[in-house]
This record gives sequence, structure tokens and C-alpha cells, in this order.
Amino acid sequence: MKSEFYMNENKIISRQKWEDLISDIQKSIKEDLTDHSEAKELLRQAMVKAVEERLPDKKFGILFSGGVDSSLIALIAKKAGKDFICYTVGFQEGESKEPEDIVFAKKAAEQIGVKLKVKVLNLDEAHELFKKTVSVLGKELNNVVNVGVGSVEIACIETAKQDNVRYLFSGLGSEEIFAGYERHKLAENKQQECWKGLKLMYERDFLRDAAIATSEKIIFSTPFLDKELITLAMRIPDKFKISNENAKIILRESAQDLGLPKEFAWRKKIASQYGSRLDKAISKLAKKHGFEYKKDYLKSLE
Repeated sequence: MKSEFYMNENKIISRQKWEDLISDIQKSIKEDLTDHSEAKELLRQAMVKAVEERLPDKKFGILFSGGVDSSLIALIAKKAGKDFICYTVGFQEGESKEPEDIVFAKKAAEQIGVKLKVKVLNLDEAHELFKKTVSVLGKELNNVVNVGVGSVEIACIETAKQDNVRYLFSGLGSEEIFAGYERHKLAENKQQECWKGLKLMYERDFLRDAAIATSEKIIFSTPFLDKELITLAMRIPDKFKISNENAKIILRESAQDLGLPKEFAWRKKIASQYGSRLDKAISKLAKKHGFEYKKDYLKSLE
């Protein structure tokens, strides 16, 4: 079972080491994959390999939203005949609409043919979840984005632990290597923005996820951050990745070629804190507790 190259003996490597590793990958690339068909074929192979090399012999879980990243991981794991459960979380209160991630997760799980467990939180439960997330992250990592994303992860982990699952797949890294963010569309040099974003993942993502993994005694598996996959993806020209209308184009095309239904392969990106509506819960709780800003409510939980 392949371990992540940004980890060493279950501990995250240093920021400088991570940045150096990404710089080394960048320097190693000598030519782009200019043939679209070849790029797609190599990407399909690399994506399947990145997931399959990480598949454990015991039962595992997938942080599941019904988007292209988690659905593709689930599809590959399903084809490999593995035993796993997909986990989805969302905030819903009263007659409010069902969170988008739950809607898509249910559809995707049914069409792919995988097991899904959904955790729906009310406002009081969300408040307790945010308190726990803030406690796990600590003061330095307590901000609206970290708590929003981290609370989705922790809620799924709590559900997974009931199934004795402590190994969870995540789609982390996909946005960076396939130019999935709005800032990639706006960047003059989109590939350079991808390289920059990869380096910044240490501060933006790794510290949060490492704190959660350590506290909850679980392991995150991140096939999109496979070293070989990063190298291949960054050989693919940005014109195959992003346009004014779509992002992560070649990944979506490859996912569809592998058998992922179009509805999920081409679902528009929505961050987990919004797709789960947990960011909405933070806003409601801030107002309920007399705070104008979400950050002040979260600070009060320290």
C-alpha cells in the first residue's frame, strides 16, 4: 500500500522539504504532452494506478461528495473489487433544501453501485462539531475555511469510526494539478499558478489535515497527490485543462472514458464547506450567538 510522499513515518514533512520536492518535479519536466489523445490515455492509466496502489486489504472509506474527484476514486475502487464505504455529511434544518453534496452523493453512489452513509446535522449538532474542530485545529489554524473543510472531514471520520474504518480517501490536490479554481482561469500563466498552488497546499491544506489525522488517529490517502500523477498532470498543457466555461477538463473527459456517468464527471466544482452547507451553519450560529462575523463566532469557541 503506497504512502504519501509528503509524509514521513506518519508525520508531515517540513514546509521547505515540500516546496523543494515540488520544485524538483517542476525541474524534471522536459516536454509537454501536446497530443490530446495520448495525454488522456496516460492520465487514465496514471489515475487508476494512483488509486489502486493505495487500496488497503481491509475495509476503507472515501470522503464522498458526488463530484468528479471522489466519484472517480469510488469507481476505480469498485472496479478493483474492494470493500469500502462512502461518507457524506451535510447541514439541514427544518424545511431547508437538502445539501447539494448529499443530493449528488446519493445519485452517484446508486449509479456507481457503492455503499453510502450520510450524516445530516442540525444546528445544535453543527455547533458541537465546530467546537470539536476548533479544538482539534488549535488557535493558529482556526479560520473560516479550515473549520468549514475540517468539520466536513471530522463528521465523516466520526461516522467511519462506527464502521471501524480509519483509512479514508480524499480528493485533495485535484484542483491544483488540473487547474480547478477560479484563480486558475484568471491567471495569465495558468501552469505557473498550478505550481504555486501546489506549494501553498502545505499551509492551506496539509497543516489542517495533519492535525485532524493525528487527533482522530486516522490515515488520509490522497491519490491526486501521487508524485507520478503530479508529474504527468503538469506535463499536460493548460489548454487541455481549463477554458472560460470549464475547469479540470481533461480529468473529466478521462473520468467519463473510464465509465463515470457524465452527470458526475462534469459536476461543477463546489467546495466541501458549501456543498455540505456547513458554511451556512457557521453563518447561522454566528448570528445566533450575536456575532457579526463568522470568524468571531469561531474564535469564541477556542
